[in-house]
Amino acid sequence: MDADLNRGLKLVQYPAPRIRKQGFETFLSIIVSQQISTGAAGAIMLRVRELMPDMEAQDVLRLPEGALRAAGLSRPKVGYVEGLAQAIAEERFDPSKLSTMDDQAAIEAITSLKGFGAWSAEIYLMFSLKRTDIFPAGDLALRIALQKLKGIETTLNDRQARDIVAPWSPYRSAGSLFLWHYYRGAPT
Repeated sequence: MDADLNRGLKLVQYPAPRIRKQGFETFLSIIVSQQISTGAAGAIMLRVRELMPDMEAQDVLRLPEGALRAAGLSRPKVGYVEGLAQAIAEERFDPSKLSTMDDQAAIEAITSLKGFGAWSAEIYLMFSLKRTDIFPAGDLALRIALQKLKGIETTLNDRQARDIVAPWSPYRSAGSLFLWHYYRGAPT
């Protein structure tokens, strides 16, 4: 086991698992959560659920214009949600097929949608598809936590972070979850 990881586990213990449902609702939640606080995202999702209790892609296409903006989504995020719903309705994107794809193919399918980058796709793979070997190196909190865990003084870029955690394979998803936990709870 990685000695630094072992030391970190003793400091902050194991994190609770994070599991999300597969499908449209989680993709919508990922869009809502991009670049805003957890609290703000939660409040917006409550308002969106009031608009669409069934949380189905078709529900988005039936909403009156401006409803998602009034619920708190920015104009670009409204476009991403509508694009996602349209892709599902037109069968250009089928979330249920992602579980049969390998990691790279699933990431490519998700990132083909406007508003979904590598981080969003990797988060979906980790928490909805329960893939075990994902490390979302684009996540700043993960890189900061890794830097702190390893006692590295310089800022890590995505490639450097991926190289450092390569020995954690095939359990980099668990390592990522631990690093988020460590980020919030490690002594300074």
